[in-house]
Amino acid sequence: MGLFDGLKSALGMKAEADATRDADPDDLFGMSTAYITMEAELGYEPTGEAALCFADVDNTDFRDAMEEVESILDAGQVETGTEATFETDDHGYQWIVFEDPDFEDLLTAIHFAADTLVERRYGSRLLAALFSFEREHDGQPAYWVYSFRRGAYYPFAPDTRESHERDSTAEFKLESNLDGEITLEGDKEYWYPLWPDKPGWHPWE
Repeated sequence: MGLFDGLKSALGMKAEADATRDADPDDLFGMSTAYITMEAELGYEPTGEAALCFADVDNTDFRDAMEEVESILDAGQVETGTEATFETDDHGYQWIVFEDPDFEDLLTAIHFAADTLVERRYGSRLLAALFSFEREHDGQPAYWVYSFRRGAYYPFAPDTRESHERDSTAEFKLESNLDGEITLEGDKEYWYPLWPDKPGWHPWE
């Protein structure tokens, strides 16, 4: 099963069937304190990157909604410096990749994009938001993945020493330390590993 087949299963169709509630982008703001805990207590620094993943809709209204998102993010870049890149993968999933060394600006931008889609009645198309971190002492990556269908976060820590292996110890440490600070996915069936198609790249690349 490839990355995007897994997204469809874990964050898409299956998660939609097992959805706990409608997408609520305000849940993302839990990360506004969690990233401080990540750095101060766990030794993970934000990399200045985050991404929003959603399914496309082939109609004029959805394209208009995306143009609205893009135009306001472009305007916001002048004020905050947050860069937003729009990408479409080979499976038809849409990504907005954000880059900004200021984590709060990243969070504001990704919330705006998700909230706009909800307001335009496309909340059901939102799949996931990803926040990227790096462990200070060895550079190991870790991500907090937010599933819009499940209304919860889960950690994904790929072990770069091995191909398609997870650092389970790191993931459980992240879970135990952030429990109560953000809403965590209790069913580990939904802790889907978002492997990139190319080794060493982010899940959205």
